[in-house]
Amino acid sequence: MKKVIGWILLFLLVFWIGTNPSPAADVARSIGDGIAQIFRNIGTFFSELANG
Repeated sequence: MKKVIGWILLFLLVFWIGTNPSPAADVARSIGDGIAQIFRNIGTFFSELANG
């Protein structure tokens, strides 16, 4: 059952990207920016921690 749901979700993702490429790219870019910001914040935390 998990495989079937996985394939359906993959198909829907590909369909969404194929029918709405610009909004899909915006969402992917936003997710990437959010993840990058999280890692920058973690780096800042450890840098500030090391500097006292």
